[in-house]
Amino acid sequence: MTHVVRVAVVFHSGYGHTRKQAEAVHAGAGSVMGVQSTLVPVEDVDAHWDHLDHADAIIFGAPTYMGSASAPFKAFMDASAQTVFARGAWKDKVAAGFTNAASRSGDKLNTLQQLAIFAAQQGMHWVNLGLPPGHNNSTSNEDSMNRHGYFLGAAAQSDADVNADQGATAADLKTSAYLGARVARVALQLAAGRSELAKTVLTV
Repeated sequence: MTHVVRVAVVFHSGYGHTRKQAEAVHAGAGSVMGVQSTLVPVEDVDAHWDHLDHADAIIFGAPTYMGSASAPFKAFMDASAQTVFARGAWKDKVAAGFTNAASRSGDKLNTLQQLAIFAAQQGMHWVNLGLPPGHNNSTSNEDSMNRHGYFLGAAAQSDADVNADQGATAADLKTSAYLGARVARVALQLAAGRSELAKTVLTV
């Protein structure tokens, strides 16, 4: 039987804007054939630790508040010390990250670095965005993917005074979906490689 690759998108959203971004990441991952994607709000993570243990890839997402990941997401990171880190349960899984802030920069890079370090502590393999800067010359515009020019993960900007449905731009959501699909493809490649290696070991 063909192994179904599982991707989990673990996120916190304070006002709904980052949830829209998480949904885009989730949709991108689920669009890849052979991949099942699941959304996991950090508020519900206690019911999903076992699911995360069996995921092939975990994509982390949090809004950037005061220069770092939000407090509820940090609480999830801290809780993983006992539930995951102590057992090395996520070692060699694929990881990636995304964040959202009201400001165009808003120190979002610091949050992405925080997520990447967290993944490294868990022994995971970090996947970058894999897109060139989208809006960095006179012929480009705000509709470009990766319009903010981030490389480590997907970054979105949402105006603080609008509701979530009007928050992130179509370009930012498309960029986030691209990240989800990229992670799914990498997870598929690793799963296929491990399957072939297992066959080689069995025949030796």
